[in-house]
Amino acid sequence: MFKRRKPRSYGQMASDMFYPRGGWRRAGTYVLHRLRRLPDQPHRIGRGVAAGVFVSFTPLFGLHFASAAAVAWLIGGNILAALLATFVGNPITFPFIAVLSVSLGRQLLGLGGELSPQFIFGEFTRASAELWYNILSIFGPKQAHWENLGDFLYQVYWPYIVGGVIIGLAVSIASHYLTVPVIRAYHRRREKKMAARIARVRASSAPTVTRGREEAEKGGAAPRPSDSPRDISMKKKEPQ
Repeated sequence: MFKRRKPRSYGQMASDMFYPRGGWRRAGTYVLHRLRRLPDQPHRIGRGVAAGVFVSFTPLFGLHFASAAAVAWLIGGNILAALLATFVGNPITFPFIAVLSVSLGRQLLGLGGELSPQFIFGEFTRASAELWYNILSIFGPKQAHWENLGDFLYQVYWPYIVGGVIIGLAVSIASHYLTVPVIRAYHRRREKKMAARIARVRASSAPTVTRGREEAEKGGAAPRPSDSPRDISMKKKEPQ
């Protein structure tokens, strides 16, 4: 019933990951709308947003959803808010996140030097292919090589973790304290709109009720539904 008439191809799914059909602005507006309308307490939504933002600064590519849900559960945040907040990490922001995280991590670890986004993601691609090759070598005659992976972990991955955790903590804390008052203001505004709507309904129904009471007082007591037509006519003939 809720499925597409024409299912999306794998190429369309991949392209939507890099550029949504409605554009990144529309996708961001949708995420903010969903966050505001989550049926939960503002502080829990804020914690969930903080969890999702924090995970977006880690190099756990492919595991961001699961990691965000786990972190949100540990700190008592809204899991759906955490999943929505991983939208912070997207193909547009990942190059900036990667460069900042790796650069800070290398400085703190005493490695020095800055790496370009092309080099960082190229190293991730090469390391992933080499890891898959080594796994397949366990079940075949091929020989595994772990030296390049060790260099990748030391030069790129470990600095990414160190720098990403520090930057992610700072940005996630700021996101929490910015999200909570926004959600509270939205909830208050929604409650005021609901109260005003209820007041309008009551105000519109009040004249009808008053008019019915006045007619009942002028014409006497209304006949009961259980009275037959004969009983009603006899009551009218009775002397006042």
